[in-house]
Amino acid sequence: MTRSFADPTQMHPVMLPDGTPHPGTVFLKPALSHPRIFVGDYTYASAHVPPADWAGHLAPYLYDFSPEALHIGKFCQFADGVQFITASANHRYDGFSSFPFAIFGGGEMAGRPSMPDAGPDTVIGHDVWIGQGARILPGARIGCGVIVGAGAVVSGQVPDYAIVSGNPSRVMRMRFDADTVAALLDIAWWDWPIDRILAHEAAICGADLAALRG
Repeated sequence: MTRSFADPTQMHPVMLPDGTPHPGTVFLKPALSHPRIFVGDYTYASAHVPPADWAGHLAPYLYDFSPEALHIGKFCQFADGVQFITASANHRYDGFSSFPFAIFGGGEMAGRPSMPDAGPDTVIGHDVWIGQGARILPGARIGCGVIVGAGAVVSGQVPDYAIVSGNPSRVMRMRFDADTVAALLDIAWWDWPIDRILAHEAAICGADLAALRG
């Protein structure tokens, strides 16, 4: 049976019973127009109060001129209040003061002694679920299939298919054993055409690895 599915270029993919689009859920790829955010198809974000600027809502410190970038994979799911605190939010803290004198004095900021060096990109893998109110800190690298608990504050590297929560976050458990994780990364169902994904929906959502391998 052929199933219909929202077009990944459709900004509002969820329809209400009266046929109008749900304004609080968007596919991010068509919703964003930001030179430093790169996002895959079908990744969505939700907000109880839809923002006018989804980029500013999700990554408020990532500016058009920021040296770092935010990379997000396909089929990710971001709950209300999720924020990516990217490296441009950082202050220099290796000296006696963390005060950013350069931003208040006018003129060129690059190279000023009160400005930190450029920070790393933040990278989110495919099929990552980030719960309500979570904060992803500068340079975090979150693997595929990760689940981030509500309110978590995440930094560093999170392995594929881990469940993390807390502040600071820690790995609570792995979703699957190492062999299954390796198989899922090799299968990479998120790169399949959407019709093939829908045809294997039961296997993907029901953890039927044998069916996916077949």
